[in-house]
Amino acid sequence: MSEPSLTLLYDGACPLCLREVRFLKRRDLHGKLAFVDIDQSAYDPDQWQGISYRSAMARIHAIRSDGEILKDVAVFREAYRCVGLGWIYAPTQWPLIGTLIDQIYALWAAQRLRLTRRASLNELCQCKRNEP
Repeated sequence: MSEPSLTLLYDGACPLCLREVRFLKRRDLHGKLAFVDIDQSAYDPDQWQGISYRSAMARIHAIRSDGEILKDVAVFREAYRCVGLGWIYAPTQWPLIGTLIDQIYALWAAQRLRLTRRASLNELCQCKRNEP
């Protein structure tokens, strides 16, 4: 099996994130995606382009096979493209719709932990080593 095209960093303690990961895994018939649970104690930023736990928890990240880091809606756009559903996120590249979707995602990312009844980002980071 070849190297995945995209590696998504996700919060394995987030029920909504897990739902999305499960969906993408079911759709990924050709092994184009890989997944890294940043909530695991073994998560090491040095293995993943230096993306810290804090940064990965604050907003979704993915790494392309060429090392390029994607963030926010671009992650979903590329992941869905990899599993043959690129048309779903294609409109997020259109000027007006893209800007609106980016703003909605930013609001979601800022409130995700609270909405899923989790500890704050600062509290979660205090539990992890090497995080401010």
